Amino acid sequence: MNTMLRMLMIACLILPFAACKKEAAPKVEAVAAPLTAPTNEDMPAWRAYVTDVAKRNMDGITNSPYVYFLPGEGSEGFGGQYERQLEKLEGDMSRGIIAGNMLVFASPSSGKLAEMATVAFQQVGPGTMKGVKVLFIGKAEDSEKVKVAAEPAGVNYVFVEAK
Repeated sequence: MNTMLRMLMIACLILPFAACKKEAAPKVEAVAAPLTAPTNEDMPAWRAYVTDVAKRNMDGITNSPYVYFLPGEGSEGFGGQYERQLEKLEGDMSRGIIAGNMLVFASPSSGKLAEMATVAFQQVGPGTMKGVKVLFIGKAEDSEKVKVAAEPAGVNYVFVEAK
């Protein structure tokens, strides 16, 4: 009987604490300030910047973005890297990009990147990329070239000036 009485006493003491559920304070996520574009060809800084801009433009995107990044024209092996990126981009475009995806174009060499994107969009049929977001990070004058080439495909074109 003593054991039963002790168990009852313990249960009576524990029950109020178990029944009392504290409401957790709502978590507030701090929103970091947007990064600024590097003024040189520092690749780690550029990658961090492009990642930041891409994350801020992911609304409506359901898949990981396709990122086409060119280093600065002064970097070693730039010509080969340009050719490989163009080949990859053309391959991706020929297979088709479906709604819910995003293409991110970024480079310290905005003009060469615009050239690459313009060439790749020439093979895309009108209206075949509806629901796809194209994010161009570069200079305004280069953005217009890409926009003119990309919009016939039916994409949602977004420009972010690298500054």
